[in-house]
Amino acid sequence: MKTIGIICKSGRPEPLELVRILLPWLAERGCGVSLEPEVASALGMKGMEREKIPGSVDIMVVLGGDGTMLSVSRLIAGRDVPILGVNLGGLGFITEINKHEIFGALEQALQGTCPVEERMMLDALVLRESGEAGCFTALNDAVINKGALARIIEMETFVNDSYLTTYRADGLIISTPTGSTAYSLAAGGPILYPTLRSIVMTPICPHMLSNRPIVLPDDCVVRVALKSMSESVYLTVDGQVGLKLQQGDIIEVRRSTSTAKMFAPCGHDYFNLLRTKLKWGER
Repeated sequence: MKTIGIICKSGRPEPLELVRILLPWLAERGCGVSLEPEVASALGMKGMEREKIPGSVDIMVVLGGDGTMLSVSRLIAGRDVPILGVNLGGLGFITEINKHEIFGALEQALQGTCPVEERMMLDALVLRESGEAGCFTALNDAVINKGALARIIEMETFVNDSYLTTYRADGLIISTPTGSTAYSLAAGGPILYPTLRSIVMTPICPHMLSNRPIVLPDDCVVRVALKSMSESVYLTVDGQVGLKLQQGDIIEVRRSTSTAKMFAPCGHDYFNLLRTKLKWGER
């Protein structure tokens, strides 16, 4: 018997309504289900803490948007549990499946006929004079950026042991191919096919217009030393977690040993996704 974990976008009724329909459908196929306490309570069931769900399931279903998918990808990092993302949010680059497709996609997943894509992740380590200040795993990106009232920040940047440049900019985005269609794209970065193994560095509003995005091999280690004295500089991971940085902090970013495994239902085409989501070809 397979156990399916279901995590929903909080604060919205639509995911809960979909869970009500999914539960009997999964039961007919002999599947057990693990739900978060809030969702389980609304359905008169016993729930499980979110942090414990990945260790007890064979498949994870995410009902929400890309933000929910990002948080679940970090939660599940290091476990061999594939994720089926169902878009109940907005743009939906990594939650590709629409709600009317969920039953067909789940049927394929349960039968073992649904392809699984492996997406690389990043580890971001913050080193301070006093020691390690924080360590994070990202599916999309690690971003060094300034607060609204801060001046341009200086970031001395190395790739492996080679000095690259000292960026003077509003910030620096270090992203995965999956994250290339997120903040990096908005800042002028390139689009990378999501299963590639590369690291993208995209400066945010650089003072020197010749500072352009650069694509690196995935075995590179990026080290950024914060030279600015501003108290309003932050490291943000996937736009969801992070910490305030201090002058002299070193941010070390490398490919994570963890990956995110995502179901890619048959018939889905990444290039069609780009045309649809980015509205290419429309007038």
